[in-house]
Amino acid sequence: MLRYADRGEHRVRRIARMRNTMPSAIPSGATADLPPARMIDPRGHRFGAGVSAIALIAATVLGLPWVVALVLASIGVSAAFGLRYSIYGAIWRRIVRFAGLGPAEPEHEYPPRFAQVLGSVALVLSLVAFLAGATVVGWYFALAVAALQTLLAVTGYCLGCRLYFLRWWVPDLVTRIWTGGRVRRVAFVAERIEYR
Repeated sequence: MLRYADRGEHRVRRIARMRNTMPSAIPSGATADLPPARMIDPRGHRFGAGVSAIALIAATVLGLPWVVALVLASIGVSAAFGLRYSIYGAIWRRIVRFAGLGPAEPEHEYPPRFAQVLGSVALVLSLVAFLAGATVVGWYFALAVAALQTLLAVTGYCLGCRLYFLRWWVPDLVTRIWTGGRVRRVAFVAERIEYR
């Protein structure tokens, strides 16, 4: 049985390890199969998700659909042109510089960017619902994005990033759009499951 001091020291070491490692939005080993792209600071992605979530929740509580349009503009620009053009990313880079935060292990840009494409689609549907007079439906779409952004901000788990790695035509299409058709997304090799 560990003495109290030993348990406390063990806890301090475990917390230090947790602070030094951050969950990645990208499955381990999957980056090797992606086309070449810019690498990003995952902390900035989480920061942007947190800001988006707070803005969308505030918009819902206060009944301000125009805030949904602002969030859409922010994530839509970065989804279309790259995360380096993200409004939240620009703010995050200044925070890193001002606070003197050290570097983080970078991750590939395409999965988070794909997640922002999915979020943008949901927010466009939200705005269309508002314009059609279906405000309840509009708020459901906005809150769905807010929930997923909160999940990312709090835990580091990005559902949209994970969806990029499924075998379906949408990620391949989006990747071809981003690369101007020059690069097709590499198909992921999976071992076949055999039942005996």
